[in-house]
Amino acid sequence: MKNDCKKRIAQAGYASRRKAEQLILEGKVKVNHQVVTTLGTKVTPKDLVEVSGVQLENERKVYYLVYKPRGVISSVKDDKGRKVITDLLPEVSERIFPVGRLDYDTSGLILLTNDGDFANLLMHPSHGAEKKYVAKIKGVPEPSDLKQMRKGLRDGKDLLKAVGYKILSSDRRKNTTILEITLIEGKNRHVRRMMDKLGYQVLKLKREKYAFFNTGWSSARRLS
Repeated sequence: MKNDCKKRIAQAGYASRRKAEQLILEGKVKVNHQVVTTLGTKVTPKDLVEVSGVQLENERKVYYLVYKPRGVISSVKDDKGRKVITDLLPEVSERIFPVGRLDYDTSGLILLTNDGDFANLLMHPSHGAEKKYVAKIKGVPEPSDLKQMRKGLRDGKDLLKAVGYKILSSDRRKNTTILEITLIEGKNRHVRRMMDKLGYQVLKLKREKYAFFNTGWSSARRLS
């Protein structure tokens, strides 16, 4: 499979993609011993890539499944100095990134990898990767409210839908309900916004399944 040369440089940890573009334009990059100066040059894993005389090794693909606690940002950096998802894996040397996001107050499964193709496969709605959440909400919803989730709720430009739901428990004395909600396409704060449109406050939210990964896995498991 062919990839952009600048992506190969970034994946090898030599430089960021923006810096890699600059190196290509400056004539400091060779592919199979030939200088390349054209942005968008494609390379295969078998091609020899050199930057300023240094031969790049193909970075091995790594995959880490992490259980993100509340109070952690699903990003590799935060301008407010808050704890980020990569802080949970301080021993990892590869340049990894999270696949999808969980908001600050949501816990649950998240995958970190340096495999962009696999990440795109999981994240694109057309591939139908299920995301299963468990939400504790204030109130005991009517069946008609829950059915509305499957029809979809309009919030601004977004149509928020669930492909499935299940009431796990209800406590009328405490006026709370625990719901299992399944999504295919996950928009920003999807479950929280959907429940808010129905008039129910989300007290706790966690993701228990993402595609074929579930919470039966360990809290920080390396998959390769």
